[in-house]
Amino acid sequence: MMHGYWGGPWGMGWMGGIFMLIFWVLVIIGIVWFVRCMVAGRSCRIEHDTVPLDVLKQRYAKGEIDKKEYEEKKKDLN
Repeated sequence: MMHGYWGGPWGMGWMGGIFMLIFWVLVIIGIVWFVRCMVAGRSCRIEHDTVPLDVLKQRYAKGEIDKKEYEEKKKDLN
């Protein structure tokens, strides 16, 4: 029987074990991430940047700007 370059009859050997370990670690990380999102009740999407209109809404909600300024800046953003 011929053995593959990586040391096993199917060409897997110790490299196959490493790839299998990496695969299962990634699967477990994915499951944990999904469960944490579901338990926390938040969206699982990854946000890269804050949308300027959201920042404006937060500033208005905190009372940093008044309604007139909010409406003006909202018009500028749209």
